[in-house]
Amino acid sequence: MLPILFKTLPFFALMGLGYLAGRTRFFTEEATAWLTKFVFYFALSAMIFRFAANLSLGEVYSNEFLLAYLFGCALVYALAVGVALWRRVRIEEAAIEGQCAVIGNTGFLGAPMLVVLLGPQAAGPVLMMLAIDLIVFSTLVTFIITGSRQGRMSLGIFKVLALGLLKNPMIVSMSLGLAWSATGFAVPVPVNDFLALLGGAATPGALFAIGASLAFKSAERMGVAGWLSFCKLVLHPLAVAVGALWLFDVEPQAAAVMIAAASLPVAGNTYILAQHFGVAPQRVSTSILISTAFSIVTVTLVIALVTPLMGGI
Repeated sequence: MLPILFKTLPFFALMGLGYLAGRTRFFTEEATAWLTKFVFYFALSAMIFRFAANLSLGEVYSNEFLLAYLFGCALVYALAVGVALWRRVRIEEAAIEGQCAVIGNTGFLGAPMLVVLLGPQAAGPVLMMLAIDLIVFSTLVTFIITGSRQGRMSLGIFKVLALGLLKNPMIVSMSLGLAWSATGFAVPVPVNDFLALLGGAATPGALFAIGASLAFKSAERMGVAGWLSFCKLVLHPLAVAVGALWLFDVEPQAAAVMIAAASLPVAGNTYILAQHFGVAPQRVSTSILISTAFSIVTVTLVIALVTPLMGGI
């Protein structure tokens, strides 16, 4: 495990540096927001487009992969929502807690880190999981919250969801990249070099931005946040492993990437959703803080466990 720790530590050290910069206010909240916007709309989008443009749809999509990941997510999501309802919280809060339990930081942390640690073959599975998280679960939580508030589903919800997906640069860059790949043409060398240069800023920029953003989050309801962090860091990768390795026979390397990505801490976009709907944003913020802190150990351990499936790193 020690060699894996030495490989993952620089990534978490970058997050720690960002946290220190934010905590000392050397990097202000406004500066963090602008850095996050640069990474989200430019660097990360360039990296994802470049990944997708050099992959075929077959390298990204797999029925077995889809079913295994959905199985693991559904199992943990149902558990988190069930426990929340047992505590007699509102259905909107239960939906947000379910989101915390299964949606990891695949875009900002997983895509940059896992491709470096597990190799370029990790790109396809990571993109697949990112698409499922954004399309399936962001849609699900929006339906639950909006439906519970309005007492019914309306066509307007579908319009909002569709526009949200079309405006998401990760979905757009992934779709455009796969569309380019489908043409069979190689990405022109100057364009590829430009994307590589811009996309190279995604890893340090995203990790620094994650750390800096944590410095501005506050904590509340530590017990619930601790439970949700346990769901995300331990139960989610475990459930996904059951689906990938025993139920749906996913190809070993893809299964390894899926399990590693499932072990990532709670995603920052869950906080954005919670804040947008006004549903337990502080609880989500605390879950992000706790899960990110403990992920230094848990993500390293999970990557060490799945490394044999990759044939070594």
